[in-house]
Amino acid sequence: MLTGDVVDADLLRDIPLDGAPVLAVVPFRQARERGFTVHDDGAPLRCLVVRESERIPLSDAVAALPPEPVAAEPLGFDIPDDEYAGIVRRVIDDEIGQGAGANFVVMRRFEARTGSAPVPTLTSWFRALLTHETGSYWTFAVHAPASDGESLSLAGATPERHLTLHDGVAQMNPISGTYRHPATGPTRDGVLQFLRDTKENEELFMVVDEEMKMMSALCPGGGRIVGPYLKQMARLSHTEYLLEGRTALDPREALRLTMFAPTVTGSPMENACAVITRHETRPRGYYSGVLALFEPDGARGNPAEHTPSGPASYSLDAPILIRTAYLHDGGRVSVPAGATLVRHSVPEHEVAETRAKAAGVLASLGLVPRGAGPGAVVDLNTQPGVAAALTARNSQLAEFWVRPQDATHAGPADRSATRLESARISPLAGRSVLVVDHEDQFTTMLAHQLSHLGLTARVVRWDAVTDVLADDLVVLGPGPGDPRDHEDPRIAAITRRIHERVTAGRPLLAVCLSHQVLAGLAGFPVRALPSPRQGVRLDADVFGTTAAIGYYNTFGARLTTITAAAADSSVARLALEPSADADGVLTALRGPGVASVQGHLESVLSADGLTVLDTLTRHVLGAPAEPSPAR
Repeated sequence: MLTGDVVDADLLRDIPLDGAPVLAVVPFRQARERGFTVHDDGAPLRCLVVRESERIPLSDAVAALPPEPVAAEPLGFDIPDDEYAGIVRRVIDDEIGQGAGANFVVMRRFEARTGSAPVPTLTSWFRALLTHETGSYWTFAVHAPASDGESLSLAGATPERHLTLHDGVAQMNPISGTYRHPATGPTRDGVLQFLRDTKENEELFMVVDEEMKMMSALCPGGGRIVGPYLKQMARLSHTEYLLEGRTALDPREALRLTMFAPTVTGSPMENACAVITRHETRPRGYYSGVLALFEPDGARGNPAEHTPSGPASYSLDAPILIRTAYLHDGGRVSVPAGATLVRHSVPEHEVAETRAKAAGVLASLGLVPRGAGPGAVVDLNTQPGVAAALTARNSQLAEFWVRPQDATHAGPADRSATRLESARISPLAGRSVLVVDHEDQFTTMLAHQLSHLGLTARVVRWDAVTDVLADDLVVLGPGPGDPRDHEDPRIAAITRRIHERVTAGRPLLAVCLSHQVLAGLAGFPVRALPSPRQGVRLDADVFGTTAAIGYYNTFGARLTTITAAAADSSVARLALEPSADADGVLTALRGPGVASVQGHLESVLSADGLTVLDTLTRHVLGAPAEPSPAR
């Protein structure tokens, strides 16, 4: 139990880490700190600077809290089922179907009304959630009144950790995929069917990819994937991974670089925020933000004994604000919920998912019937076949992202492998690489892999690049959008930089969106695919070698006879050699000092990604084609 002084901050860096613990309630609008588009509702970044704290046994807390939730009148969802289903269809067709990204989360709210005062309401909600919900990461109640403006009152049982930092170790916890328990309770057959579901598998891998981008930005030594696990709650079960790495960042900066989780926004992150703004007419408030508990390292006693020792000495525990009820001034109650929309989404199923996600909180608070319950609870993790089904998912992952990446913290075998790889890639050592980001942070993972190959890589956003000729290699990265839209300033910039590097005879590698632009300049027609390949792993032919690679593309260049009129002269003279799949979609191109690839070699789905990246990098730099690193 934490009490103290309530203060508001404008930016995350303004959170007062002066020696005392701080609990910050971070609204979604803080995503503007990363330059992302959001509906700005002015929701405050509210901080409780802790002056007193006490640990209370759970049984004592439950006994002291009000036994029943306060009376409230349910009003229903602000967006009716049929209207929400229509939004799902538009996102699939107009966003995913047009290359805007791989997955997006759209929110709606269940609303109610109560005449009870904030503190009795919150304490009753808190007890109900402690009693009736299971499997949560944090169960909490927060009341942070303001001297002017609206008080902030919320209670929830969130299943998901966003980011923790402790003793230099960063951990993230992507959770995605939802098994909705039937009314009679979860079953072994039901959970096994869920674990085999392609849509649910791809949904989880997409968010793992997105959070690994963040881990690559946070952790110089890279991040690794641990899991997967099954998280069982009262009415739902989810699949999850744990990502971990080492960082020395100020925890406030680490939090800023990871705003916000793709499990509640989408990917790629920047465009996900733009899509949310287009399809959600109301601001999110605190939904998909975080609670952030900053504590001086090793401090668990009396806050009065804490002494300032610098922000870097603080630990951070930041769960995501989902499965949470809000009490607004005037007695209005809201419980937001969202569904992850992917290319395989069925609108009616996503409607049901938002209802199921809200139901745990709503039932605990007495806003919908709790039901008689299923009787004896089945522990799904102990059921035959569940552990094997979870482990089988890792067969689709790149070993590069599963093993420890930081050699100083790896075991002897891993350190030996790292030294062996360093010896094998020595022809690339020390060469400078500019990785150009086109609003998709897959570039952070690309830069990490290039660094692992011995190059010196840095990432620069596309509109901040001033010179593309100085570096030994330029990698033009992926991004959302239509590669044929030359009115898009990003596409125009890619085109211009291809010309600059090609004309100067400087090595160039293009990935996904940039590959498609290069292919178009070479005279290969670029068209929308019959079905988007977002978050799918394919066995791709790359110049005669079959490689398992992850794909995130809605458009593709086609293998056809090139006419001189269709090609740009400076690119056409390279006479690029194409590689294509069985459907005639180009998988890669190569020529003197130039190469491109459609797939995401850096994706966690790309078991052969590092090998292909090494081969293409050696090709464009003219380095000896020695054996590549193992998977």
